[in-house]
Amino acid sequence: MRGCYCLIISMKKSEKLKIGHLYQDYKFKKGYYVYIGSAMNSLISRINRHLSDDKKMHWHIDYLLKSQNSTIRDILFNISNKKIECDLANKIAKNGEEVPKFGCSDCNCKSHLIYFKRKRDTLNSVKNAYNELNIEYYDLNYYKKELI
Repeated sequence: MRGCYCLIISMKKSEKLKIGHLYQDYKFKKGYYVYIGSAMNSLISRINRHLSDDKKMHWHIDYLLKSQNSTIRDILFNISNKKIECDLANKIAKNGEEVPKFGCSDCNCKSHLIYFKRKRDTLNSVKNAYNELNIEYYDLNYYKKELI
C-alpha cells in the first residue's frame, strides 16, 4: 500500500536540536508541527518506523522525533500511487510557519515541516489541505479510538 502521510507532532517545550547535516542548532518552538511525507513502497512500514523508538537516524524527522519533548499525537494519511506530499506541504504551509529546508532535500519545496501554535489549527490545516486537493484521507487517531 502506497500513499502520503501527515504526522501531527507536539513539542511540550522549546528546544534546540541538531538535525543531521541540515542544522547544528535549530530552535523548535513549543507547539505543534506537521511533517508531510510519502511512502511509495510501504505506507504501513513507514508509519510504523516513525512510531518506533528503535531506529537508525536517517531522515530529518528522525532527529526531531528522538527528542524527549516531541510526541506524535495523530497521523492522517491517504492511499494512492500518486505522490502528493509537495502539494499537501504547500497547502498546509499557507496557514503555518515553515521550518526552512526540513524534510525536502529531494524536491523544490521550502519545507515539509510546518509549525502551528495550537493543535486545532494544525489539524484543521491538514484536513483542509486534503479537502482542497479533493483527496480522501484517513485519521489514524480516529481508528485507534474505534478499536479500543
